[in-house]
Amino acid sequence: MIAEVTTKISLIVKDEVLRKRILFVFFALIIFRVLAAIPIPGVDALRLEEFFSNNQFLGLLNIFSGGGLSNLSIVMLGVAPYITASIIMQLLTVMVPKLKAMYSEEGEAGKKKFTQYSRMLTVPLALMQSFGFLMILQRQGILMDLGFFELLLNMLIVTGGSILLMWIGELITEFGIGNGVSLIIFAGIVAGLPTAVQQLIFTFDVSQIPLYLGFAVAAVLVIAGVVIVTEAERPIPITYARRVRGMKTYGGISTYLPLRVNQAGVMPIIFALSILLFPQMILSFFAGSGSGFVNTVSNALLSVLNNGWIYSALYFVLVFLFTYFYTAVTFDPNQISKNLQKSGAFIPGVRPGQNTSEYIGKILTRLTLVGATFLGAIAVLPLGMQAATGITTFAIGGTALLIAVSVILDLVRKVESQLSIKEY
Repeated sequence: MIAEVTTKISLIVKDEVLRKRILFVFFALIIFRVLAAIPIPGVDALRLEEFFSNNQFLGLLNIFSGGGLSNLSIVMLGVAPYITASIIMQLLTVMVPKLKAMYSEEGEAGKKKFTQYSRMLTVPLALMQSFGFLMILQRQGILMDLGFFELLLNMLIVTGGSILLMWIGELITEFGIGNGVSLIIFAGIVAGLPTAVQQLIFTFDVSQIPLYLGFAVAAVLVIAGVVIVTEAERPIPITYARRVRGMKTYGGISTYLPLRVNQAGVMPIIFALSILLFPQMILSFFAGSGSGFVNTVSNALLSVLNNGWIYSALYFVLVFLFTYFYTAVTFDPNQISKNLQKSGAFIPGVRPGQNTSEYIGKILTRLTLVGATFLGAIAVLPLGMQAATGITTFAIGGTALLIAVSVILDLVRKVESQLSIKEY
């Protein structure tokens, strides 16, 4: 095992293209961490730390900002507006046929245009979120009272930081390796580890050792489960028709089409958290408004969302649904069937065309059921541990652990893919 890892590391070092891509990711993430350390003006650091320690909502949102929210940096919104914009655009593909055709049928040009629309939608969403957060933090006394021009300036700074981070993420995806948005979130999680370990050391209680051991065992089981389900796949046998041209025979070979149990990866978790956090932010904004009726309704809805059982149920359902949704968007059985038919391939015992599409779709639906159920269960497991122990860090840490493991697996898979291309 160690020898295999050493061999792969040496191959990465020798591969000039892969080495440049990894270095690009490394330096891009360094720039991101520098930006995350630059605070907006007028921040009360002590009030901010106290506010974060008692607010699970902001703790989860801090994951999406890559740690930039915890010190109110210029990239405090992180990639959350871009993720929300991507979700809205992908939901619109279900309702707007032109958008669906643009995304799935117009090839690379259509996807570029679709991405451009997502970028444009990110700007108003970032302005809305920046206004909401700045007003919430001002009411809490964390920010000094802002006049109109100071508020507008801070909104533009925070929105610009979010757009800059979106651009860095896209550069990582294009010129680096792996998904840029996921890697930015991962970098924020890793950057918060030293602080978490330091807090654990200073607050260590001998009487809580069984609790710490239980959490460590659960973390190991989550990691093992995510690795197994992410790597699991169902092979569908494929045979290429034998063709004779002159004195040569082509085709006649057998291979397989791998269908992963979890085609969507970590994206359902990110999507579900975005959908859960966005209304909480809006309600938190209106909860501090001067209007008595609006204040009462907002606080009532916030108390419902803060209920552990309701929050867990919503989280599970959203992860489950988004797993199916993202799989349907990224994997089209009809297109796979057409590609197989064009290349002269078929599934033994299944007619080409519509029958092949239905066969692949049926298998994919069953596989996704397993993957979606597992992903939803793993997502709400830390919330169950939080309800049992009363420690809110478990909920945040479990979500961060799930995202981190999935991102690492995706990164390792893409590095191995690049090495395989180089070898061939």
